[in-house]
Amino acid sequence: MRNFEQPGRSEAMSTRTMVATSHGLATSAALEILRQGGNAVDAAITAAAMLAVVEPTQTGIGGDCFALLKKNGEPVKALNGSGWAPKAATVAHYRGKKITEIDPYSADAVTVPGAVAAWERLSRDHGRLPFSKLLEPAIQAAEFGYPVTERLAYDWHRNAWKRNRCANFAEVFFPNGVAPACGAIHRQPLLAKTLKSIAQDGAAVFYKGWVAEDLLSSLQSRGGLHSAEDFSEYQPEYVDPISASYRDYDIWECPPSGQGIIALAMLKILEQFNLGDLAPLGAERLHLQAEASRMAYAERDLFLCDPQFASCPVEHLLSNERAQALASRIKLDRRMTDITPLPHAAHNDTVYISVVDEEGFAVSLINSIFDDFGSGVLTSQSGVLLHNRGSSFVIDESHPNRIEGRKRPMHTIIPAMVTREGEMVLSFGVTGAHFQPIGQVQVLTNLIDYGMGVQEAIDHPRMFARENTFELEGRYPEQTLQKLRMLGHDARRAAAPLGTAQAIWVEGNGVRRGGADPRRDGVALGF
Repeated sequence: MRNFEQPGRSEAMSTRTMVATSHGLATSAALEILRQGGNAVDAAITAAAMLAVVEPTQTGIGGDCFALLKKNGEPVKALNGSGWAPKAATVAHYRGKKITEIDPYSADAVTVPGAVAAWERLSRDHGRLPFSKLLEPAIQAAEFGYPVTERLAYDWHRNAWKRNRCANFAEVFFPNGVAPACGAIHRQPLLAKTLKSIAQDGAAVFYKGWVAEDLLSSLQSRGGLHSAEDFSEYQPEYVDPISASYRDYDIWECPPSGQGIIALAMLKILEQFNLGDLAPLGAERLHLQAEASRMAYAERDLFLCDPQFASCPVEHLLSNERAQALASRIKLDRRMTDITPLPHAAHNDTVYISVVDEEGFAVSLINSIFDDFGSGVLTSQSGVLLHNRGSSFVIDESHPNRIEGRKRPMHTIIPAMVTREGEMVLSFGVTGAHFQPIGQVQVLTNLIDYGMGVQEAIDHPRMFARENTFELEGRYPEQTLQKLRMLGHDARRAAAPLGTAQAIWVEGNGVRRGGADPRRDGVALGF
């Protein structure tokens, strides 16, 4: 139980429904849909659409989406709503232009956005209410405006250096050359027009109609290889989720090309140790997490790819033999020095949504434009801000994550779910791009190994170890940093909060316990 004399918040609790998102307007819109007879899918889509308006640094309809779904008595299902590269994209093309890595602020970084198609597919297959109704709150926010929150203003100002990359982008997001201040009302009338068109004509207008034409015009004018067929032939797809056991629980993730497998791999390594015997803020716990994290990320950067194009060793990465072998390499008195992963740029983005309705239907959904403000390309007629997920591709013919036509890049956004004896007990996720696997591990071990409540597990300080970096949030004691440095880690304070999390735990008596991250404007509510 938390200390009620300290700043913080209690868990949200209810008996019928629960919604947890990173913004109060999204949570309230989703709850209203549930009150109007919608189910968890309807509520999750409503929240995702609202967040695509009110958190433009993090997400948008020009991004991608992944989801896990669990109904009582049914297996976990997974939807991959990530987009593919243009058919014409090849390593040879970029090599011929002397390009060795994809510029994240170029048209080459934009794969076909999958979110809108994913929302419509989920609505058609699992929702109750008309798809058009789910977009109404987002349309209102885009057309009539929404207030800029403290955290959004912080992120907006932090990214002011991007304002000159695209004239349309600067006009909408940096009017008069400056980022909106906290409390300012921000409007996106072109985005409202596009959302209205999608509500009326469905996702087809985004992939085959006037919106698609506008997207193609913007991309092709910047040298993009995209064709009309790349958009019109795109479809999200259901995939078989992957899982691994941790203590007495089964943890579920979307399969590669998503990096959820890396969270599972870390957990299998850490399961070899008695984490609960270590101080939750102590250097010993952080050292074990760091070493497991560094090994798992190294393998991610070597192996993770779209399995339709190259072999991804899922069984090997999740095998007990591998977990035991890697765990045996960890020395409790010093940092390993023999890990040499491939480098990747860091990103901090994305929104995560968790919903459980009164029938126990759980949806774990994540939506992203990758970098803050994505590629910075805002289309002129439809007001769509395009993501830059394609910058994760590698321009190397020998690498499994090399860029190829109609291939999905290694993806960082990973919704998660936990079951016990076949029943859903936790729907959760952590944002922050590359941080997400280690972020999930920390929230989950807080819950399972340390017995924290949902909100306490989210509020707890975080660390991020990958390659040669080791970042810790400011609430860790200085003594912990000094001990980590003595073990050989270059431990430093993180420049910004590490990720954001939302989670819903369902008790055996049906009580829903919700938590949302104060690192953004998270709100968990139910009825």
